Amino acid sequence: MNAPRTRVQRRPVHGVLLLDKPLGFSSNQALQKAKWLLRAEKAGHTGTLDPLATGVLPLCFGAATKFSQLHLDADKTYVATARLGVKTSTGDAEGEVIAERAVQVQPEDLARVQAQFTGPIRQVPPMHSALKKDGKALYEYAREGVEVERAPRDVVIHKLELRSISDDAIRIIASVSKGTYIRTLGEDIGEALGCGAHLTSLRRVATGGFVEARCVTIEALEAMHEEERLAQLLPAEALVDGHSRVTLGTEDAARFLSGLRRRGDWADADEVAVFGSNPRAFLGTAHVTAGELIPGRLLNPIEIQQILLNAQQTEATP
Repeated sequence: MNAPRTRVQRRPVHGVLLLDKPLGFSSNQALQKAKWLLRAEKAGHTGTLDPLATGVLPLCFGAATKFSQLHLDADKTYVATARLGVKTSTGDAEGEVIAERAVQVQPEDLARVQAQFTGPIRQVPPMHSALKKDGKALYEYAREGVEVERAPRDVVIHKLELRSISDDAIRIIASVSKGTYIRTLGEDIGEALGCGAHLTSLRRVATGGFVEARCVTIEALEAMHEEERLAQLLPAEALVDGHSRVTLGTEDAARFLSGLRRRGDWADADEVAVFGSNPRAFLGTAHVTAGELIPGRLLNPIEIQQILLNAQQTEATP
């Protein structure tokens, strides 16, 4: 007879955890593991990584989940390895080999293709992706052997570096706009080199201002005490680091939190992070038009109190 499972006592946890997602985990599996370790009531992520991919996966807890969508638009940087001369059904090492060709790639070929794929390009999304057609993910059609027509998408490759690491493998370092599929980029680079290719490894090393050096692994989290795990969290405002800032006095802060517009001598701005001054607390986002501070996504008073209390307890912990 199986022993009864211990029920985890959930609690309000607010902030952003920069996780180094392990190989083989889906983004949701990694999220659920971290949520369990933190005993958090509410959690979400800022966009997925394939199970094949490792690296920077920002996870949002509590009040931070309200701003997770903002990070979907962030530029991202990847380091990938592509095997030349072999195409697979999925564009990565998990698929079946569908074509093999000889590899005759010279340094000047890499330079030509690197220039060709730097800047604005168009990509056809892969069938093995989470994009939906008629309410159904493309990868579900792919598993059924059904090919669905996909419209090309405009993306930007801000920076691209191709390095030869063996006779039949290259290293791809790419800083890209949102919506870019690195597997597709690897396949397209292979075609441009005349031999085809598929990815054998993929790592995200940065997303927006979050970099791999600031990430923590699941193994490290498991080895920590509860207080140490909580100390890994960045505040929710880390997700709006690039926004303009406005600080309100006590009376204006209370009215702003109730959804009322505030007037001031602020310059027009599309993205504003709003703070209260006494106590200092992140209140939410807004935009400014013609001197009016117009509320966007807001924390509620209970969330703010919990965040302030958690900060006090952390400071008091020896």
